[in-house]
Amino acid sequence: MSNSYATAGARPTSRWKRFVKSNLLTFLTVVGVFGGTALGLLLKNSEEPWTQREVMYIQYPGDLFLRMLKCLIVPLLVSSITSAIGSLDLSMSKKIAFRAIIYYFTTTVCAVVLGIILVTTIRPGAGREVTTVGKATTRQVLTADTLLDLVRNLFPPNIIQATMFQFRTILVPPANATGVPLTQYKITSEFTEGTNVLGLVMFSVVLGTCIGKMREKGKPLLGLFETLSEAMMIITSWVIWISPIGVLFLVAAKLLEMASFVEVLGQLGWYFMTVMLGLVLHGFGTISVIFFLTTRKIAFPYIGKMSQVLATAFGTGSSSATMPITIRCLDNMGIDPRVTRFVIPVGATINMDGTALYEAVAALFIAQLRNIHLTFGHIVAVSVTATAASIGAAGIPQAGLITMVMVLDTVGLPAEDVTIIIAVDWLLDRFRTTINVMCDALGTILVNSLSKKDLSGDANGHLELAEPHELVELRPDQKE
Repeated sequence: MSNSYATAGARPTSRWKRFVKSNLLTFLTVVGVFGGTALGLLLKNSEEPWTQREVMYIQYPGDLFLRMLKCLIVPLLVSSITSAIGSLDLSMSKKIAFRAIIYYFTTTVCAVVLGIILVTTIRPGAGREVTTVGKATTRQVLTADTLLDLVRNLFPPNIIQATMFQFRTILVPPANATGVPLTQYKITSEFTEGTNVLGLVMFSVVLGTCIGKMREKGKPLLGLFETLSEAMMIITSWVIWISPIGVLFLVAAKLLEMASFVEVLGQLGWYFMTVMLGLVLHGFGTISVIFFLTTRKIAFPYIGKMSQVLATAFGTGSSSATMPITIRCLDNMGIDPRVTRFVIPVGATINMDGTALYEAVAALFIAQLRNIHLTFGHIVAVSVTATAASIGAAGIPQAGLITMVMVLDTVGLPAEDVTIIIAVDWLLDRFRTTINVMCDALGTILVNSLSKKDLSGDANGHLELAEPHELVELRPDQKE
């Protein structure tokens, strides 16, 4: 009798221990976000202002963590996409790609439309005056040039160069260029520092398709990429244990760099709230509805399992840097690795719902500040341009601020007007990155659910989508 009582009493304890052990990293990462916020606010209240060097020292641990994550991006992206496409037959790859692209396009358009509805209803810029409160990296560019560069970067002339540089068109003003339209500027080009993710994705898709068509002859090469992908995930499992510390110091340093947030909100409060409302409605409303209608499952339990991923996305402000952690989290959820390793890297590259919504709201907000009346045609043009700009935005911190220039050009606003919103952009950037990453992850689960019947005949041991209460932490050797 006593033994049975002892066993019954031990079960809740062992379950609690398993729960704490499997969710410890998630808990610590969330604590890192709130701890960084508390530390930043505490240090900011000191009598002496913090110098740039002192802030750099505080941010240093976070920079190291970010560099480790970024180091994994290129090998993980190339190996994951190549192995995922190569392990499927061509017809299966087409189906998964088609479903993913339809999902990306639908959610991005929904995000832009929602943003435009909110900004035209709330009108955060009407009757207000906002001065430029910072400096932004802007350049003279036409929308056509940005779109053409987007396509050019899909086909890099040197795949090694694509790991380090992106192609960019530069417009050089002629002598005495005052009043000269941009169409008369001299056209030149340069390779700017930054990974050409689009080019690497295109190359990996083509290489994976080729390996799949080679069948038996391509298996040695496929094995190489599968092994490399698994090795990158093991390294990721080591790196992510640093994420609580890295996120804490990144958030704390950003708060120290910030000017008086109360004063900024006094000028940009309505704009900030409009963007935040749009992000919340899109992430927890639009995306969740699409997820439920497609999978017949509630999205919120899955979102709850992504706490660590979302906290890392908020802390780093980079969907690309968060990609290794997102893939590992979805693998642990039981999503087929072939789907995860294809959909997540592509989504981190071209699916930027939060960025698309923010750019549409920001462009119309600035137009309202300048008392510029926009016709229905202008609003449609903003929708199309914001969608294209979000695709062209690299998955790096504040990339949306750069692509904002082409959206402003659509409504005839100068590039310098970007400086109006830069004061709150660093914080909004983290929220929209979080929504971007969440949208990518839910999209992967959705595509996996739609593809289960197709994958089951070729799964050979791959895991299927599990219910959220069944999710367990898997060791790397359990994910085959």
